[in-house]
Amino acid sequence: MIFLPRRKTMRTDEHETIMRLASEQARTTMEQGFGGPFGAAIVQDGKVIAVSSNSVLKDHDPTAHAEVNAIRQAGKVLGTHDLSGCALYATGYPCPMCMSAIIWANIKTVYFACTPQEAERIGFRDDFIYRYFESGRDKEPKLVRLAQTGHDVCIKLFEEYAKNHQQVY
Repeated sequence: MIFLPRRKTMRTDEHETIMRLASEQARTTMEQGFGGPFGAAIVQDGKVIAVSSNSVLKDHDPTAHAEVNAIRQAGKVLGTHDLSGCALYATGYPCPMCMSAIIWANIKTVYFACTPQEAERIGFRDDFIYRYFESGRDKEPKLVRLAQTGHDVCIKLFEEYAKNHQQVY
């Protein structure tokens, strides 16, 4: 674990140090053929809690993006799914999936290095997903087909969960 001096605001060189950690991790796994040039770090109270990278190709897992891997790692280190008070650093602007994971993890600050347009120039296709969300599924029906089924069976799970006062996350 890396510790940075605790102060209200971090200096530019400290932000760059953290981003360099994410970049170095991304370079290592990229050169091993594990995934793209994406790395992420999570910081809490001046401590680097997690540093991870894209491992989609190694893990055969399309969700194994750097940000998601870092969130998983930080959750294990901190023993919680709630990463309130943490900041995330990413070598690239988070894709829609990663942005959703960041929001679900309650991370309120994200620092990124490269833009979605720069990722697109090297072949990554996040932009069509953004367009899908903006235009709505009715305008892009070929991307994902959604059909409701089994409601009567599954609504009972939802009702049981609500009745038993399970934790909402």
